[in-house]
Amino acid sequence: MYLFLLWREEIKDEQWSRLEPLLPSLVGLGRPYLAHRPIVSGIVWVLRTGAPWRDVPERFGKWTTIASRFRRWTVKGIWQAIWAELQRLADMQGQLDWSMHFVDGTVVRAHQCAAGARGGQAAEALGRSRGGFSTKIHLRAEGHGKPVAFVLSGGERHESKFLQPLVETGAVRRAGRGRPRVRPDRIVGDKGYRYTTTRKYLHSRGIRVTIPRRKDQGDDLCFDAVVYKERNKVERLVNRLKNFRRIATRYDKRAASYHGWLTIAAVLLWL
Repeated sequence: MYLFLLWREEIKDEQWSRLEPLLPSLVGLGRPYLAHRPIVSGIVWVLRTGAPWRDVPERFGKWTTIASRFRRWTVKGIWQAIWAELQRLADMQGQLDWSMHFVDGTVVRAHQCAAGARGGQAAEALGRSRGGFSTKIHLRAEGHGKPVAFVLSGGERHESKFLQPLVETGAVRRAGRGRPRVRPDRIVGDKGYRYTTTRKYLHSRGIRVTIPRRKDQGDDLCFDAVVYKERNKVERLVNRLKNFRRIATRYDKRAASYHGWLTIAAVLLWL
């Protein structure tokens, strides 16, 4: 049982060999970092279990050190930079599919301890939906089903309102001096994105659309049912993300912290 828990909680050697070169140097302008691997493993343990920082096993180090490094790297954008670099490397190797991207939204219940941040709940992507106190994750996946970008909002907000920032987020740097690529060839979404304004926005940017129409909107002769069946990839991605308990339930008062957890989960999925 103990060996099984170690396998579940720590990063595999193959994953670490790809992640370690992307981490900050242990020696910088200030005090040297403690070894990265046990600290990062402790952060991943919290991500997977959803446990409070004080419950982190001692084999990973002091919980205060682990919590501090998560917060500092979140503020500095280090997790985001690692995710962007993994996508860039995958794109160079032809492993990032631009032919079609999938969009979807999912509601996450917020724990009562997530309330109370200064500035109000709306500023921290918290709201009230049918599911109660919640946050909504607006997610874009590439053609193989891996996360490319996400945007946070209150749980009551509609998916279509966040399609534009979702499509314009997650630019991937290309080889050479060309502009980073952000737009896929096609967007595939469910009826939550069925509005005419959504189609006009995507068409104006040269993006093809595979979104089913409502009955009162008439027949869509260009709708590709075969392509639409591929949309299950983003639904499976949502399930994989919610396997991390720190994502399945939001405990963080600040949207930036919850965004950091999502980014670390995305990094693990790309690894």
